[in-house]
Amino acid sequence: MSVMPWPEDTELELSPRRLDAPTLELSRVALGCGNFGGIGSSPQFFGAGLSDPEAFVLMDAAWGMGIRHFDTADAYGGGRSEEAIGRWMRDRGRRPTLTSKTFNPMSDGGDHGLAPERIRRALDASLARLGVDYLDLYLAHDFDPDTPLADSLAAFDALAADGLIGAYGVSNFDASQLREALGVGAPRAIQNSYSLLVQDDREELIGLCEQAGVAYVCFSPLAGGWLTGKYRRGQPFPDGSRMTQRPEPYSAMLHDRVYDQLEALEQVASRRGGSMSALALAWLLDDVRVAQVVIGPGRPEHLQPVREALERPLTRDERAEIEELFR
Repeated sequence: MSVMPWPEDTELELSPRRLDAPTLELSRVALGCGNFGGIGSSPQFFGAGLSDPEAFVLMDAAWGMGIRHFDTADAYGGGRSEEAIGRWMRDRGRRPTLTSKTFNPMSDGGDHGLAPERIRRALDASLARLGVDYLDLYLAHDFDPDTPLADSLAAFDALAADGLIGAYGVSNFDASQLREALGVGAPRAIQNSYSLLVQDDREELIGLCEQAGVAYVCFSPLAGGWLTGKYRRGQPFPDGSRMTQRPEPYSAMLHDRVYDQLEALEQVASRRGGSMSALALAWLLDDVRVAQVVIGPGRPEHLQPVREALERPLTRDERAEIEELFR
């Protein structure tokens, strides 16, 4: 992987989207750091993913573009993601807005969940790895059926009262789980998978977020690479791609209908003179209900579709055509 420096004169305007009081501001785009020292939270891949030098180049490139919000989790790389961000911040003298999360085990067979004492312990460890004294946004990384949600959210409330977090929220919750959370606590954000190919949240959950003033944040906006055009009908998956490493979350994509949609999207992108990735990102960025899009590039050049999406927003006709394709 190339570690050439990225030019710093390419900064984009990434104005935050703001919710009603108590105010929570989220930059429109965040850098997802789940591939620093691993591939997400999967223990079998701890130590894989991007090395420190590669992660540093990527963070430099994102910062140079104007991305000021980094998204991580304690279990990404078994703590290696937070450690890499912490080293980068100390080396560069920069402090992005930070989201981290807890729920998943930090090692094979390690403890997990949202027990109050574990939340407090996990946050202390995350702060130490990052080298900061508070997190801007702290998320429950998944729903814990073994711990009363009221107890978990009370623990997050206590962290906020102690000044250790600015706000808290949830991730990978469905509408009924978010509704329960709103009944016993005050989550300010939810982060779920959402893209042209994964629209489970489009109606009920995103509508609930609108009603309750909860920021809807989406991860995997390119559906694990499926919306980049790298996966072709009848062709082997590229070496090193998600489909050769951790294909389980994307097994539903292996369908002729999906390939039909992707081929049609490629035609729209070609006619527009741009990339499929940028079209998929522009569709999300055009949706005022989406507060933030978390991107997880593997190389600095993977940031270019973000630039294209921001500089060339969809026309009304293009949006209608894309939505018809992915209905």
